Amino acid sequence: MEIFTNTPLWIALLAVLFAQVVKIPIHFIATREFKPGLAFSTGGMPSSHSASVTSLATAIGIENGLDSPFFAIATVLSIIVMYDATGIRRQAGEHATILNQLVKDFQRLVADAKNWPQKEQQQKKEELKELLGHQPIEVFFGALTGIILAIVVYSFI
Repeated sequence: MEIFTNTPLWIALLAVLFAQVVKIPIHFIATREFKPGLAFSTGGMPSSHSASVTSLATAIGIENGLDSPFFAIATVLSIIVMYDATGIRRQAGEHATILNQLVKDFQRLVADAKNWPQKEQQQKKEELKELLGHQPIEVFFGALTGIILAIVVYSFI
């Protein structure tokens, strides 16, 4: 039952939840479009990955000190996660965008060439997920969210 007293773990989970939910009003303010599904999607502002890993590192730093090996581990892993979010995952999302356009163009070419009588019955093709990674600003605000959340929670404990 020690897991229930692991404050850094619960703060990190709270940071993920908070960052995912806050995407909805941020998107609404920016676009005037209400999309509750954003709470369950990847990408967007702020980065929940960044919020969770930085809140975890901050909580570990508060509990164990900034000179502890636990803080060092959490910090290095945080940097790796945030680098991955802005690099590899973002590039994968851009590749998905191009691939989805190629699939649409190919489907249009095939449909125009054959003029299929059953065009209405054609199955919908599943697209690759394009919003995988984060812009650097999204990672920055995700990290800031996580740090502030951990400090606020520890202020009340």
